[in-house]
Amino acid sequence: MAAGSADRKPNVLFITADQWRGDCLSILGHPAVETPALDALAAEGVLFRKHYAQAVPCGPSRASLYTGLYLHNHRSCINGTPLDARHTNIALEARALGYDPVLFGYTDTSVDPRTVAADDPALTTYEGVLPGFRAVVDLPDHHGPWYEWLALKGYVIPRNPKDLHRPDADYPGAAERGPTFAPPRYKAEHTETAFLTEEVMRYIGDQGDAPWFVHASYIRPHPPYVVPEPYNAMVDPADVPMPARLPSPEQQAAQHPWLAWALRQDSARAPDSDRDVRQLRATYYGMMREVDDQLGRLFAWLKETGRDGNTLIVFCSDHGELAGDYWLKGKRGWFDGAFNIPLIIRDPRPAYDAGRGVIVDRFSENIDVTPTLLDLLGGEVPVQCDGKALTPFLEGREPRTWRDTVHWQMDFRHPADRDAETVLGLTQDQCALSVIRDDRYKYVHFTALPPLFFDLQDDPQQLKNLAGDPAHTATVLEYAQKMLSWRMNHEERILTGMMLGPGGVTEAREARY
Repeated sequence: MAAGSADRKPNVLFITADQWRGDCLSILGHPAVETPALDALAAEGVLFRKHYAQAVPCGPSRASLYTGLYLHNHRSCINGTPLDARHTNIALEARALGYDPVLFGYTDTSVDPRTVAADDPALTTYEGVLPGFRAVVDLPDHHGPWYEWLALKGYVIPRNPKDLHRPDADYPGAAERGPTFAPPRYKAEHTETAFLTEEVMRYIGDQGDAPWFVHASYIRPHPPYVVPEPYNAMVDPADVPMPARLPSPEQQAAQHPWLAWALRQDSARAPDSDRDVRQLRATYYGMMREVDDQLGRLFAWLKETGRDGNTLIVFCSDHGELAGDYWLKGKRGWFDGAFNIPLIIRDPRPAYDAGRGVIVDRFSENIDVTPTLLDLLGGEVPVQCDGKALTPFLEGREPRTWRDTVHWQMDFRHPADRDAETVLGLTQDQCALSVIRDDRYKYVHFTALPPLFFDLQDDPQQLKNLAGDPAHTATVLEYAQKMLSWRMNHEERILTGMMLGPGGVTEAREARY
């Protein structure tokens, strides 16, 4: 690792990969996934094994990641819910520290409509850019810049460019391996990931000695479940672990009214046969390896050009992927597969040598990422933040106080189609759940539906709901009370620590715990 100059600010490479499960790293012993680049990054930094997102889907989760706020404080509930402009975020705070934070990819930020004109085009999409970032390559769902890049390389872009992802139905073995096996029309060196990586390197290469702050937001391994050769055949479906689920969707649906509704929604999308679910997972793991190889290309280039010695690298995701768990795909519910995600932080400075190669077994949350970045950059953590800097772990020591539980939330309202509201007989504000989890138990509280409770020691796959078991009544009550205390301890507090008086403003600033 090259030595960086001690008298200049570090460069920042803040990487997100969309929909990456936390168990899907080969350094953690996954039986099918190979991630050599991320394994090497973890060896140079700190890997947080029990790291969790705070919300789903992308928009709400990224709002928590960028602001350091739980969902019940930032209130950007679903994709398309505006993010209140009064909240600061990692880009605005980094800009205040003298950086020019730039974006490659997307942040899925819905603009506060009070800050723009009524006819502003930003009001027609949830895929806006987080305030504070300057988009060098804006790559929302339409992927326009990537398609233009492909056209320059000789590809004929179909009328519907998304048809580029359509797998070759005549591909050898496709009939036997299932619908997600065949590769798309583009080559491995021409994926969205390869394009974004090339653009990031081009930008960094033009910066000279000036410190930079780059947010590289990769879409993969987000669906569609298709990946070019050789990645489509890199994982043998026989080596893929089967999902955690009851024997049939009907049995799974009987566990809870919300799950019955979600399974009805997912019935046309979820893989049914063992063959198809194994291949879907094998393709998902191949998509991860494709991303890992491109990250390896980026990391190697940073080393070759001497930039790695002064570059702080953070790798995480916005949420995970169920991939057949509980007969569902995507990200939703109370399930670990949707919320447990990777976090690797590598700071090359000597102050963090003691933490290199450490795998942390304490709970961490995506709301900790913004406080950590600001702390490492010498900035002040905004009083709004619910999270806490992970810096002590990078220094190779245990913090004086730390959480022994992890929390996440999901809002499943839909102001447009109101499906959950209608089917489940709920108001939109009742379409919410909160989770508290520790190493032994998980409690799931719904605003207006029955709770769930799982013993993770006896039932690690969380297939048996104990909420109604009299033998567990006292423990269920204990965890409900813990959740209430957590919620009370994490109310919005931007102004609540201030007191006005004859001497002006007095402010008390302290950690939540």
